[in-house]
Amino acid sequence: MLQMLYEMQQYLQEISGLDACSLQPAAGAHGELAALLVAAAYFRDLGQDRTKVLVPDNAHGTNPASAAMGGFEAVTIKTTSDGFVDMDDLAAKLDDHVAVLMITNPSTLGLFEPNMRAVAERVHAQGGLIYLDGANMNAILGICRPGDFGADMQHYNPHKTFSGPHGGGGPGAGPICVTEKLAPYLPAPVVRKDADRYSLDFDRPKSIGRVRAFFANVGVLLRAYAYIRTHGPDGLRRVSEHAVLNANYLLSRVKHILPVPQGNRCMHEFVASASDLKHKKNVSAMDLAKRLLDFGYHAPTVYFPLTVPEAMMIEPTETESKETLDAFAETLFRVTEEDADLLHNAPHTTAVSRPDEVRAARQPVLSEE
Repeated sequence: MLQMLYEMQQYLQEISGLDACSLQPAAGAHGELAALLVAAAYFRDLGQDRTKVLVPDNAHGTNPASAAMGGFEAVTIKTTSDGFVDMDDLAAKLDDHVAVLMITNPSTLGLFEPNMRAVAERVHAQGGLIYLDGANMNAILGICRPGDFGADMQHYNPHKTFSGPHGGGGPGAGPICVTEKLAPYLPAPVVRKDADRYSLDFDRPKSIGRVRAFFANVGVLLRAYAYIRTHGPDGLRRVSEHAVLNANYLLSRVKHILPVPQGNRCMHEFVASASDLKHKKNVSAMDLAKRLLDFGYHAPTVYFPLTVPEAMMIEPTETESKETLDAFAETLFRVTEEDADLLHNAPHTTAVSRPDEVRAARQPVLSEE
């Protein structure tokens, strides 16, 4: 098991283009928090008072939350109408109190940031670090590496990138990789190799300490390890190529029904807008998502990112066949033509229809009684 974990560290470092790895974090957001605690320890060691984390306005909501939990002030960076970082706003908010810029690249909009190198150079020139939200690594495996385009830290979501299970509250994992200068601060222990012997290295005096009892959920990491070993370098590249192909094919099929504000091409996902339907028929993105459940589809994420009105984030992944993609598109076309009242009351085939979702999240009923 230690050998597997050690090799997993090596694989994740190579894929990211970074120098060191911790497998401890138990989820993507947990990885974000752990990496920001590493950054905080690094700056404390330098004697620098850096209190701000910059976050683009189309970022995952966990980014500002992780920044706040890590003791930083989250500062929003505007994005342009194209969905990219507003370089003028970045320049205006970048000062020597900025510790980290958190950026998802490819972004939540399914776009690769064309100014990534310039963004990284500006932040680094000010002494800050670049955190890469690795939620969308499934778009660039074997094609480009975050460490090569400026990232100092990143996390992985094995449930998105390496076939791990997703949903239902877990189990999960959120490994992080960092540059060499940040390696001493990683959570301890890490797995080390001496000759043919593997061991746990606790002798890390600058470590932020444990963030988890052990290495997240080892079963999830083992599954991800098997996925990486099965595909190999060339296979991982094909995974991303298929994810990007599938997303672009589906975009081309649905954009005349659900416009995609940020362009006609995407990476692994795209964000369509149901705002036209909302204005014409009073049918919302939520109505469409709920109705898709009646046809056996896991509904897309809706109302995120907040920069797109009536947003529907559609990500087919690398695994879906053309037949499945066509069937989804045809179902979406059918649903958009249905009567508004039918959609307002959907889903019609599930045991639970439309709960009070805010209350359900805050006051879950955890038993059948």
